[in-house]
Amino acid sequence: MFLKTADTTIHYDLIGPENAPVVCTAHSLASDSGMWAEQVQPLLDGGFRILRIDIRGHGGSKAPPAPYTMQQLAGDIADVLAKLDVSDVRFIGLSIGGMMGLTLALHDPSRVKSIMICDALAAAPPNAKELWEPRISLARQHGSLEPLAGPTIQRWLSPAFEQRNPKRWQQIFDTIVGTSVEGFAGCAAALQNFDFLAQLPTIRLPTLVVCGANDPGAPPAASKAIAAGIPGGRYVEIPDALHFPNVEAPESFNRVLLDWCRQDP
Repeated sequence: MFLKTADTTIHYDLIGPENAPVVCTAHSLASDSGMWAEQVQPLLDGGFRILRIDIRGHGGSKAPPAPYTMQQLAGDIADVLAKLDVSDVRFIGLSIGGMMGLTLALHDPSRVKSIMICDALAAAPPNAKELWEPRISLARQHGSLEPLAGPTIQRWLSPAFEQRNPKRWQQIFDTIVGTSVEGFAGCAAALQNFDFLAQLPTIRLPTLVVCGANDPGAPPAASKAIAAGIPGGRYVEIPDALHFPNVEAPESFNRVLLDWCRQDP
């Protein structure tokens, strides 16, 4: 399904019984809603409806000209929720999707019941420009994310995962390569310009923060800081996982996810 907004078109899918509580997901940079494949059946079996949204410039969503902001990215989520007229949504976001969740919680929480923030940061690091601009330039030079795919997936998933699940590893690798350069550049710009640290204490939504124990880019210390900054925030660590604990350790991740979604704060 598609939603045309003021400046782009957002792709989403909605799966599950019409009257079931809704779990809304937002994925990482350079992936798409397929990164939540390991969560779909457990959530359906748990009695939930799943709303998976491709962020602008990713998956089936169109890529307007870069740059983007976190407010624009979160606004796309809010627009889909409003279009579908769903409320009391359990929001689950990973990496930039988690930053979008924090943005929703701060600026447009009316349709959100709780947030689960995974492997995310509360602020752009001081070296964000030096980190992201060379990657954007390389992608633009090649007209593709192909030269970035190898280093990216190495940060996301361990060599052990590739060995035991090569087909899934290849799916994710191919998704990185297939991501729109403009969408990547736009979202990478958003990752250079945000800082929620001082605002975290104003978040009033129940919040769970989850992180892979071995995540090199959004490490446990950053996730613990998010949980500590939000009143009542909780932190859970997934052992032996990098940036995609939902893919690398789905059984552990799904237990945490379902326990959280079943709570009625």
